[in-house]
Amino acid sequence: MSPVDPFLAAASLEGVPSAFAAARDGIDAVLRDRGLRRSTPDHTARSLLLGAAATSRLEGGEPDVDVLTSGGGDATGRAAVRLSTELLGLTEIWKRSPVQAIARLHALAAAGSVADEDLGRPASSDGVARLTELARSLAVPTQAPALVVAALVHAEIADASAFLSHNGVVARAAERLVLVTRGVDPASVTVPEAGHAADEIAYRAGLEGYSRGDTTGVHQWLLYAPTAFTKAAEASPLT
Repeated sequence: MSPVDPFLAAASLEGVPSAFAAARDGIDAVLRDRGLRRSTPDHTARSLLLGAAATSRLEGGEPDVDVLTSGGGDATGRAAVRLSTELLGLTEIWKRSPVQAIARLHALAAAGSVADEDLGRPASSDGVARLTELARSLAVPTQAPALVVAALVHAEIADASAFLSHNGVVARAAERLVLVTRGVDPASVTVPEAGHAADEIAYRAGLEGYSRGDTTGVHQWLLYAPTAFTKAAEASPLT
């Protein structure tokens, strides 16, 4: 018997397929029409830096992109930049062991703010169980759109709160890794973190809905996420 597709049911909820199809069309238009073939490592680096600034802002930091570029900024911003510089180097690890990649994301993000023994180490058995189950789900072939998978990975890591700190930072970084590894944005030139920071109230409300653990809450998150992905494309350095 084939394993149950773990993402397809959520991807099939009312209004979700059309919303995500429109968001993917918007991303593809930016990548195609703005010249993905002409994108450079500088575009990727700029996207990652913009993402670091956005994710820092969502954590209560006051990032300035120019300041972050020069190595300055508050601890939250510097941690986000540190993570961004190594993020794409984790793509192969993500493909074979998402839990290992998530642990590394936390170690990078939280270095200097938690004890060394807590870096990359879930703080509860429930957190371990949820990350392990997420990894199992990712190993099963799915017919769900990659954008849906990315959104659900983001919400699940954020809601699991497996680590003592920086769970949101890790969740947003993991979402970007899914977009890269599943072919939505292989050069990582969109800025998903900026998409969420563009409407923080809606972002928090979507995650709060997901945290209820019911279909209605998942539906709420998945109706929010396509708008964020559209804004992520609009924030790309290619535009």
